[in-house]
Amino acid sequence: MSTHNLLAVAIAAALGTAVAPALAEETRQDLGATGIDRARAVSAGTQFNPQISVILDGVYYNRSRDVEAPAGFEGGHDHGHDHGDDGLSEGFNLRETEITLSASIDNYLDGVVTLALEGDSGIEVEEAYLLTRTLPAGLQVKAGRFLSDIGYINRQHPHDWLFVDRPLVSELLFGEHGLQDNGLQLAWLAPTPFYSRLGVEVLQGQEGFASYIGEDDFEEKSGPRLVTAFAKVSPDTGFNHATQFGISGGYADAFQRQEEHSSGRVENVDGNAWFAGVDAVYKYDAGGQQGHGNWVIQGEYYFREVEADYANIDGGGVLLDEFFSRSRQDGLYVQAVYGVAPRWNAGLRAEAVGLKNKSLEANGARNNFESFDTSYRYAAQVSFAPTEFSRLRAQVNYNDFAHDDGDHAHDAWEFMLQYNVSLGAHGAHQF
Repeated sequence: MSTHNLLAVAIAAALGTAVAPALAEETRQDLGATGIDRARAVSAGTQFNPQISVILDGVYYNRSRDVEAPAGFEGGHDHGHDHGDDGLSEGFNLRETEITLSASIDNYLDGVVTLALEGDSGIEVEEAYLLTRTLPAGLQVKAGRFLSDIGYINRQHPHDWLFVDRPLVSELLFGEHGLQDNGLQLAWLAPTPFYSRLGVEVLQGQEGFASYIGEDDFEEKSGPRLVTAFAKVSPDTGFNHATQFGISGGYADAFQRQEEHSSGRVENVDGNAWFAGVDAVYKYDAGGQQGHGNWVIQGEYYFREVEADYANIDGGGVLLDEFFSRSRQDGLYVQAVYGVAPRWNAGLRAEAVGLKNKSLEANGARNNFESFDTSYRYAAQVSFAPTEFSRLRAQVNYNDFAHDDGDHAHDAWEFMLQYNVSLGAHGAHQF
């Protein structure tokens, strides 16, 4: 479906919202003689009357030199050549136009669909799920395609971020959109005097952390292939203070990667993997005008281990090298944002990936996985929000990435200027 067709559908849905009451009244008049109460015969859930929101996100991007990916990490965007941080090209970028439709289907289910128009890349279904409303004992089920509840930032869409880009550890371990997959989630809101939420997810395992490529070189493993679990608690810290602590983890029985070289040589990694992480968020409401004096401090740490067979195959299908080994990698970030004036905030972020960095790349002898140094990134941002529906943000990144040659000589600066606006109904943000 083209972008023009998608917008036509959204406009038609909005017009349908306006004419639905008139049509319903006409129907009731037509059936009045029969004694049928159409208002009861047709439930509200059958009317296509969702809330519609559109998020526009554009970024101007410039860098001092080509930005290569941190050594040892095969995930995330290609940071070299034409693209820089978060897949941005130098110059003006329409990064993402996000269209969300949400509605209560009936007394038992809510439905949410989020479509992302990413520049010239076409349309992607970012989320499309059903959510139960009336299960007993604090239980709730989510089914469909959704962002996992692991960690803190993973479930957030880009317009909720406090910086222009996603933290490196999230992008490199879970993919450019974070851990996003098809599956089922069961969550439990525990009956404690403070907020406590626990959950498990059973996911297909086809994107992000666990990926099944489906090439002939791999043994096919049926889904679901990824199971995750999470727990979040928010102790009572007073009227002006709020905190949340989380722990999460997951296991994938199909962790598969393939790299094809121009010579025809192919490198395969086939095994299983697990990860674990912790996260913490602190918010302070100073009571000032339009966020003046407010603080938000957050951080996350993740560790990943992959146990896999490595195979190096030439263009003719001949096995050149093979071995079995374990890869261990991790990463973290810490960031703080302060309301420096009404409608203005400024923030700093520090990141490190590969404190443990035994990668999935073969060493020179091709008998084990290679280890690399730690990579670092530092960011500073200033944001201005004229209203709650619009925001301008300027950000500078300094990249001190380790490289395959073993040094940090290829550091780089990046500059980003972002606009982000919201049209239509948009629900309250999560904590």
